[in-house]
Formats: sequence, C-alpha cells, structure tokens
Amino acid sequence: MASLYSCFVVGSLAVLLQFLFVSASTKSINAICQSVTDKAFCVNTLTAYPPAASATSTFQAAEAALSLSISYAGKSASFAANAANQNPNMKKQFAACKDAYATIIASIKSAAAELKESPDTANYDVMVCRDSSTIVKNLIRKNVDKDSKMLIKMTMMMERLLAIAVGATVAVGG
Repeated sequence: MASLYSCFVVGSLAVLLQFLFVSASTKSINAICQSVTDKAFCVNTLTAYPPAASATSTFQAAEAALSLSISYAGKSASFAANAANQNPNMKKQFAACKDAYATIIASIKSAAAELKESPDTANYDVMVCRDSSTIVKNLIRKNVDKDSKMLIKMTMMMERLLAIAVGATVAVGG
C-alpha cells in the first residue's frame, strides 16, 4: 500500500512540475509575442523551437529567440556565399548579401551579449538589422534567377524572425 501511495505522489509531482514548466514557457513566449505584429507566427515559431519551449523564464526564452535568429541568419549567409560561387555574373551581389547577413549575425550576437545588462541597447542592435535585410532586398529584388528568389524568401523570413527578436528584447525590458 505504501508503495502505491509513493507511486501516486511521484506521479502527481511529475504532472504538476510538467504543468508548471509548460505554463512558465507559455507565459514567456506570450510576453515575447505581445509586441510582435504577427502573434500567431511568433507563438508557433517559439513553441516549436525547443530552447524557447523549454525556457523557465522570459530571459531564457528571449535568449532562445535571439539564438534562433542567429542560426537562421547563418544559414542565409551560407546560402548567399554558395550562390556567389555558383553565379559568376552576380558574384558581387551575392557576396554583398553574405556580408549583410554577417552584419545581422554580429548585431544579434551583440544583442544577446547585452540582453541582461542593457535590454535597450540589445533592442537597438536587433532593430538595426532591418537595414541589412533592406540591403539584401535592394541588391537582388529585381533578379529572376532561382537563387535570388530563394534569398529574397529567406530574407523575408529573416525579417519575421527579427520581429520576434525585437519582441524578445522588449519583453526583457528593452
């Protein structure tokens, strides 16, 4: 009988902890998405991203959002670099796009480093990334090749992730 009671207590605690854990991450994700225009995209994206979904504080969820943005910017920079190598006629354009993404990565990394001590500065660092995404769009928007079209799609997604990153800095106090 005591063993049955112990199993019940342990099981109940496990369910309660899981509920509290999910509740904390949901509150953190909602705090980040509160200032994002496309709230549904924000919630769906962060909920599907394990580091954000498992965050136990808004700060951890914000770090995860910035990390996601850095990761995506890295993939976009890599795509632009490969496109530069494969398209000799547009090598300079794609190389400039890669550089713009490198700037985005550096700015978001700076924001992540400043998030705790200066959320306002972190917010600024993320917001200036929009300048770099505009550079990419201006460089290749009129091109009709598949690599340019793909990089434009990637840049549009990057802008959506940047909106989440801005929401993250705002939620922390920026």
